[in-house]
Amino acid sequence: MQPILLAAGRSTRFGADKLLHPLADGTPLALAAARTLAAALPGGLAVVNGDSAELAHLLEAAGLAVSVCPHAHEGMGASLAWGVARTRAADGWLIALADMPFIVPSTVRAVAAAVREPLSIAAPICGGRRGHPVAFGRGHGAALASLTGDTGARAVLQAHRDSLLLLPCDDPGVLQDIDLPEQLPILAR
Repeated sequence: MQPILLAAGRSTRFGADKLLHPLADGTPLALAAARTLAAALPGGLAVVNGDSAELAHLLEAAGLAVSVCPHAHEGMGASLAWGVARTRAADGWLIALADMPFIVPSTVRAVAAAVREPLSIAAPICGGRRGHPVAFGRGHGAALASLTGDTGARAVLQAHRDSLLLLPCDDPGVLQDIDLPEQLPILAR
């Protein structure tokens, strides 16, 4: 299972580079997400835009390979497609988001382990809501590598709803993505 951390967003709603914004303990938001991913699954790839050498350096120091997506401005789908295309030989992909720093490593491992067949898809569910990360078997590689725009893998998930295994968990971090600065103190509790 190839872990991919999507870290190429422009933080337009946040008003500054949210991925470098410090959490309560001073750790940059994306670094916390990268450390979780690296602790759960080694050999991860971070997809970044070309505007933040500092972010790329932090993610490399956390143990992830880094790839600059030249189409990152097109949105999350383009960044996800870039990451999958760079890792085509993988038996599947676990897609994590750099603006979700509160997920615990055991949740990441459980989602990855749930994908046992080429057309399997797995995601955590907490409090009745589907969260992240999402893992895809290798049979979804072509669809993931052809994504564009800003909707991520939503179309792949909708087209293969029958293949989606929802894993109940007690990890509220799977639902806590950071879009606005005022969310940080609330979500950190």
